[in-house]
Amino acid sequence: MDYIEALEIRQVDKGTELAEKLIRFVENFSWEDVKDHMLGVLREWAFTDWETVFAAIADGEIIGMSTIMKTDYYPLPEIYPWISSVFVSEDYRGYRISEKLIDFANEYARESGFNRTYIPSTHIGLYEKYGYRYVKDIINYENEVDRLYVKELI
Repeated sequence: MDYIEALEIRQVDKGTELAEKLIRFVENFSWEDVKDHMLGVLREWAFTDWETVFAAIADGEIIGMSTIMKTDYYPLPEIYPWISSVFVSEDYRGYRISEKLIDFANEYARESGFNRTYIPSTHIGLYEKYGYRYVKDIINYENEVDRLYVKELI
């Protein structure tokens, strides 16, 4: 099966069946470092203003997600919007689904009036493929060093 042709990216709205499916997806995903935090955000629907969550769907099942938020895991309130919590189920990796989630979030950001987005990561060479450039090292709330990437939305 060609997963890309069957793929749909959708914004998830509060109180919908898709929101409930997303909570179940996160309950079962393997990213243990993020799971509890993301479940809290989704269960409380802690999104304000333009903040939101996106789901990647194939054959009616959620296979990935991402968010766009005002803050992330860093004491940097002057930097936003953050594209965050990008996750794709292991069985669907290698099909550029993360890229599609990020592109969708960037289009949403552009339509919301932003001219850039930020992604934090420990990866080197991944987000550059999606048009991001390294800005600087940043310190998260666990006092660990991550890399800050930015993409100009033209």
